[in-house]
Amino acid sequence: MRPAAPPAAEKEIPAVADRRQLVLSSTAEPLRLRTRVAGLFLFLPLLARLGFDRLVQAADYPGSQMVPADAALLSLLTLKLLDKERRSHIDDFNFDEALGLFAGLNVLPKKSFATDYSYRTKRQHQQQLLAGWVKQVAPLLLPQARAFSLDFHPIPYRGEQALLENHYIPLRGQASPSVQSFFAQEHENRVFCYANANLTRDEQHGEVLRFVEFWHDVTGQDPEWLYFDSKLTSYAELSRLNERGVYFATIRRRGPALLKRLRGRPASDWKAAVINIPTRRQQRIRYLEESVKLPDYQGLIRQIAVAGLGREEPTLFLVNHFTVPARQVLINYARRNGIEDGLGTNVNFFHLDCLASEVRLNVDLDVTLTVVANGCYRWLATQLKGFAQAKPKQLYRKFIETGGLVEVAANRRLVVTFDRRSHNPILREAALDRDSPPIPWLRGYRVEFAYR
Repeated sequence: MRPAAPPAAEKEIPAVADRRQLVLSSTAEPLRLRTRVAGLFLFLPLLARLGFDRLVQAADYPGSQMVPADAALLSLLTLKLLDKERRSHIDDFNFDEALGLFAGLNVLPKKSFATDYSYRTKRQHQQQLLAGWVKQVAPLLLPQARAFSLDFHPIPYRGEQALLENHYIPLRGQASPSVQSFFAQEHENRVFCYANANLTRDEQHGEVLRFVEFWHDVTGQDPEWLYFDSKLTSYAELSRLNERGVYFATIRRRGPALLKRLRGRPASDWKAAVINIPTRRQQRIRYLEESVKLPDYQGLIRQIAVAGLGREEPTLFLVNHFTVPARQVLINYARRNGIEDGLGTNVNFFHLDCLASEVRLNVDLDVTLTVVANGCYRWLATQLKGFAQAKPKQLYRKFIETGGLVEVAANRRLVVTFDRRSHNPILREAALDRDSPPIPWLRGYRVEFAYR
């Protein structure tokens, strides 16, 4: 007779997320929480300083007594900051009470809440959060923002049949059902400051002006320069930008007749220049300037034909500034590649493409949180000596993915003690907790950092 099988171990069920269940002060043993990602708390001083809870409340996001709006957004932001690929893969985080504490909860909400919450939001919520976030973060990261790089990014839909428009997916080499998203990145500091995924094909051409109006509402002035490729907008929209006094540099599509005319120009019309960007292969170029007329564009526009950029045919640049040197235009436009690199970072680390929804508003909340998470990591990079150019993945591995102990101490202090690691001296030197304000969603406690 075979022996009876041992009873199966009961599956541990995490607690239900509820701010009312968060206990910080007690006459009993003080709260002490162990976590493998204690570095997450490095972002608390920034979020408290910018008043993230007030930004969420001003944007009028939905919430409840159990999970208020600020806790809902903070819990979703936590997943972005921790390199978590899918919301359906967060069960291991639901047992880490320290992560819940970061969001002002006893534990993080379960995956059903994380998945469903975005369906309760509107584009207006995202617009107001972005406006508040950029207005607060600009003095820290964008003190003299003048120029911006703009680009579209199609987020592929991986489900079954969907009523979505087809957009070209570069990695696939073909057009597929996807949600078109739009991003704006500040040119100098590479900080994302705007996003929109609630777009249809008919609305795409007007998104450049919508960003200009967004920036004007936030800062009181229009952007000085915009850099984008040829497919971003139409000639009519370029004319509106010019009338508004916004300078731009973009690329014109090359037609056979246009290329034939350029080939007919004598060699003496072409000028030589050196694009001295250290990492650039093609540094010696030739260019030809002329003023041209475009359909639906009021007046003349400056066209710069450039040969020697690694392509067989010349590249045609359109610029509405007639006095800035052509060489400077080309150098500045070359830096526009930073937004493509930034979007690649968003895809690889913030998992921008790991979505499976055909509801644009669902995706819109995700891209908005991507902008916020990107700003958090750019701030952290600027605070750590020698890491100003570090990408989020590098910062995560060296600083965020650090084990530690979170303890509620006397005098309303939240002490985070990091395990011994070689990069701790850099954190100690940065002193991110210096003059850290009280954290409203943690009942006014202040965060302090300690090192073993």
